[in-house]
Amino acid sequence: MDSDGPAPTELLRAPPFPGASLALSKSGTMLVVDDGVKEEGVVDHLFAALRRERVGGAFWKRAAPPGDWRVVVRARSGADIERLGTGLDAGLDRAERSATLWLLPPALADRPDGGTVTVCDIDPWSLLTPETRLFAHGGDEWVALGAIVGCAVQVLSPGCYGEPGMDAPTLSRHVAARLLGTAYHDPISGQRASVDTIIARLGHWRRIIEANSGIVAACGMSWWKRHEIARFLWSPGPPLRFFRSERRAIAYAARQSGAVAVWPSRVSVGMAARAEAKGVSLIRVEDGFVRSIGLGSDLVPPSSVTVDRLGIHYDPVRASDLEVLLGHAPFPPAMLERAGRLRVRIVESGISKYGGDRAHAFPSRRPGVRLVLVPGQVEDDMSVRLGGGGLSSNLDLLRRARALEPEAEIWFRPHPDVDAGHRKGAVRDADALGPADRIVRGGSMAELLQRIDGVHVLTSLTGFEALLRGVDVTCHGMPFYAGWGLTRDMMPAPTRRGRQLTLDQLVAGVLILYPRYLDPVSGLPCEPETLIARMVAGDAVNRLGWVTRLRRWQGWLKRAAR
Repeated sequence: MDSDGPAPTELLRAPPFPGASLALSKSGTMLVVDDGVKEEGVVDHLFAALRRERVGGAFWKRAAPPGDWRVVVRARSGADIERLGTGLDAGLDRAERSATLWLLPPALADRPDGGTVTVCDIDPWSLLTPETRLFAHGGDEWVALGAIVGCAVQVLSPGCYGEPGMDAPTLSRHVAARLLGTAYHDPISGQRASVDTIIARLGHWRRIIEANSGIVAACGMSWWKRHEIARFLWSPGPPLRFFRSERRAIAYAARQSGAVAVWPSRVSVGMAARAEAKGVSLIRVEDGFVRSIGLGSDLVPPSSVTVDRLGIHYDPVRASDLEVLLGHAPFPPAMLERAGRLRVRIVESGISKYGGDRAHAFPSRRPGVRLVLVPGQVEDDMSVRLGGGGLSSNLDLLRRARALEPEAEIWFRPHPDVDAGHRKGAVRDADALGPADRIVRGGSMAELLQRIDGVHVLTSLTGFEALLRGVDVTCHGMPFYAGWGLTRDMMPAPTRRGRQLTLDQLVAGVLILYPRYLDPVSGLPCEPETLIARMVAGDAVNRLGWVTRLRRWQGWLKRAAR
């Protein structure tokens, strides 16, 4: 029925992500599972997982037209229409006939006299409910989906998913046997996978696609990251259009009744007001917290981003999707166990926002003296401007840390983007060595955090990475991880942050539920565990390495000129 889709026997299949040719199973590769389907609870478990994730069939297609559809008819020919129309007229009351939706192939010229007609290129999960009566042929995957949902299904002709006359239990066992008897493989791991693994993978993709719904334009995206942004924000329909002009982006989105994705630091302050006047929503996109194998200022494309419809995580003045999530989301035990494993994996692997670094000899600390790290920041960074509480100077932050820690040994680490010559915030070494005891450069931030007792930050992500490693954190600004009972806060937290979180609740929200990740090998949306594994294995290759090398030379020339 779905002429542009894969073979109908592949009930569990991947969305048509750009640049990816995915097959989760091989047609005709079947395992013998008839006896297993008879085991108590097997069918119920399988169908419950599919209903929970709402996957199977073309789940990424557009939603069904609005209406209280009680009867759904999947006709495939004019003869079907004539035969079914007569039978339905005789078997349905007036209310049911008016609530009948005919799903027809686009090329079918004939139209039934009664009910509403649409082509069949829609998401079946937007239409099928346990109250639906479904009429479809046995080779139509909608028969299988109807059995999974719990519809009253009438099979019109024999096929791989069912035969006429099958009662509901028999049809359910038949569909379950086909699903359980298919040999699946995970397109990200490349390994054989259970049906439960495939269902979870498809559910993850469905949530991303739904979150991207309506994003039709992008503005403020640097040319070197557009390839990844198009993948992060993919949804069915016309490709995402990139604009340099804010006004053109807003006008296009208004015509499409859609939204514009923006990189906040690269669009004007007035864009939000202009978009609101046109009824256009702005979706703010930023680097994720485990970003890539290199610096953004070195033009290394991101492997993780955040996509926020409410605000942005580094602006404490207004609510963000992350703040709402941390303040209200349930964190079931399985999620917290996963967060704990992820936290341990990140710490043991030495992963930080910009990945690892080569071996480095850090200076020795004074024995018996508390060691405090003060990481520098880019002074005109938006997180500093919005969350710094008026403080933006790295030197002033150092002085505040010294005032609060008069007996401590203090190390100052300049921000790598500043040291690379790309961004604002340089402090002369002679000035830094007033409040600080040492200046440390180079080496992995993850390794450095293992050597210290505390950090003083303004809004730096270093504070979050320190929390992962059990280091105490003092926040002089209001970063996203402050105000939840895990940090020493020098600024009052927004009243919205009234919930006390455990570390693994924070990790679950910040690293699992909020960001998006791309597998650097397959280019597919993935979980954070996959990206971490790729980084550890050395598989996270920068596709723009030549640009990165050119950018580093540019930074070297800027430093030499100063």
